[in-house]
Amino acid sequence: QVQLVESGGGLVQPGGSLRLSCAVSGRRFSDGTMGWYRQAPGKERELVAPVTGLRSTNYADSVKGRFSASRDYYRNTVYLQMNNLKPEDTAVYYCNLQADGWTYWGQGTQVTVSS
Repeated sequence: QVQLVESGGGLVQPGGSLRLSCAVSGRRFSDGTMGWYRQAPGKERELVAPVTGLRSTNYADSVKGRFSASRDYYRNTVYLQMNNLKPEDTAVYYCNLQADGWTYWGQGTQVTVSS
């Protein structure tokens, strides 16, 4: 059974930083395509940081220069480093794995940016 478990969310002041983790079990994340998404209240889920293959990472314009995705193949875990957080970054953040025609989601982790 494939499971994705996010962690690392919380309450942070504007300008602060958080590092989200997504631990994958049941298969290797490198078997497919992973990405970080977020969903703010009353809004649709949006792609924040697609992680495709072994090299390319294209970020949403709203987070470019502030967010950085990384991978740990040994731990089968991906990360999202979020710096200079803004109130508009408040959302539930999800990791997503697409492999062999299947799509897997984690349960999400809440990020709240507020003073």
